[in-house]
Amino acid sequence: MKRNRMLWLLCVVTLLVSVCLQGCGGPKSQEELLANMKEFATADGTASIYLDKDWKTEDMGIDYFMAAMNESGTRISILMQFQKSGVNKMASSMDEVKDLIKSSYGYTADGESVEAPAVPGMTNVAAEKGKAEVEGTSAEVFLVYGETDYAYYVILYGANSMNDNEIAYAKASCSKFVENAPEEEDATTVEITDTVRWFNASYAVLTELNGWDYNRFAGLPANEESKALEQQSLQEWWDVTDRATADETLEWALTEGHRTGFVENMSYLEENGMSDVAEDGRADFVHECFVVTNDEAEQMAQQYKMYEEFGATALDGWDYCRAMNLVSFYYLAGYYTEQEALDKSLEIAQMMQPLFGSWDELVDSYLRGYEYWAEESSDERRAVYEDLKSREDNPYAVDYNTSLEKTW
Repeated sequence: MKRNRMLWLLCVVTLLVSVCLQGCGGPKSQEELLANMKEFATADGTASIYLDKDWKTEDMGIDYFMAAMNESGTRISILMQFQKSGVNKMASSMDEVKDLIKSSYGYTADGESVEAPAVPGMTNVAAEKGKAEVEGTSAEVFLVYGETDYAYYVILYGANSMNDNEIAYAKASCSKFVENAPEEEDATTVEITDTVRWFNASYAVLTELNGWDYNRFAGLPANEESKALEQQSLQEWWDVTDRATADETLEWALTEGHRTGFVENMSYLEENGMSDVAEDGRADFVHECFVVTNDEAEQMAQQYKMYEEFGATALDGWDYCRAMNLVSFYYLAGYYTEQEALDKSLEIAQMMQPLFGSWDELVDSYLRGYEYWAEESSDERRAVYEDLKSREDNPYAVDYNTSLEKTW
C-alpha cells in the first residue's frame, strides 16, 4: 500500500511541475462548456469526468487515477480514486485523503469559501480553492472532495488563476462524474461470529498496517486479485510457493518459530554468566560470546533483559499470532480452502488462548517478538494497537476469553 501512495504522489508532482498554468478565456454557460467536452475515464474504467475534447491524458501509472491536460499544457485535471477496501485500499477516511493531498505537493487552502459543485452519485461533497507549490512551480488549484460506497474521490483542477471561469469549468466537468464500481467478488462464506472475530483480532495490527479490513475473515475478499497478491507476498516474505511449503512453514512457526532461537541464545548467555554482569557491561560481554557488531551486541543485551523479565515464553505471542495470520494468507492464496483455514485457525487459537490472560498480554508478547525479529522498536505497532482499541469497531472488543468453538 505504501508503494502505491508514493507512486501517485510522484505522478501528481511531475504533472504539476510540467504544467505552465494560466487562464482559459471568457465566461461560458455550463451547457456551452459541456458541448465541447467528452468523457475521460480512469484506465480501469471505474470512474470518469468530462473534459474538453482536445485534452490529452497523461499516464499516472495507476489504473484508478486519471490525469489530463489541454494541448498547450496550460490547464490540468486529475481524478483520484481512493478505494475503501480490497487490495488497492489507500485510505481509511476522507480526513486521511485530505492529509495525503495536502502533504503531497505543498498544498495550502487560501481560506476562501467555495461552493461545492453537484457531483452525481457522490455524498459529503466539499470544495476548496488553494495553491500548490512544487519544486518552485506555483499553481492555483480547485479541489473537489466526495465519496461513494466504493471509494473516496478527489478531483483536482489547476490553472494560473483559479477564477470564476475556471471554477465554472470545473463544476461542469464534475457534473458528468460517473462511477462504474465493479461488483466485489468474494468466495468467503463464513459468518463473522465471536470465534472468527477472535481469529481476526489475533492479527488485526498487521491487517490494519496493510490497509485491509479486520472485520472480514482474512482481511480481504477471496478472489483472483487477492489470490495473486497473496501468492506473491508469501513467496517474497516466507518463501511459500505451494501447499507443501505452506504446511512446512506453518509447522515451523508452531513448533519452533523465532522463540526457539531466542531461548537458545539467551540460555547460552545465561549459562556463561550473563546474569552476573552489570547491565551497562552486558554488550561487552556479548562480544566475548558471539561474533557480532556493536549494535547487535546492544540489541542482544536488551533481549537478555527481556528474557530476564518474561522468561523463555517472552516471544510466544509473536509466533502464534503469525501462525494465525499465515493461515489467513494461505486461504487468500488458494493453498487452503475456507474450511481448512477455519479449522486450522480454531486449532491454533485453542492452543494459544490459555497461554495469555488478555489481549494486552498477547499483544505485548507479539510486540516483543517483533522487536527481536525486526531489531527495531515496536512503537509504531504499539500505536496501531492502541488506536484500534479506541475505535467504534474495535476488533479487540471481543472477549479474550471467548469460548472458541466451531461456528461454520
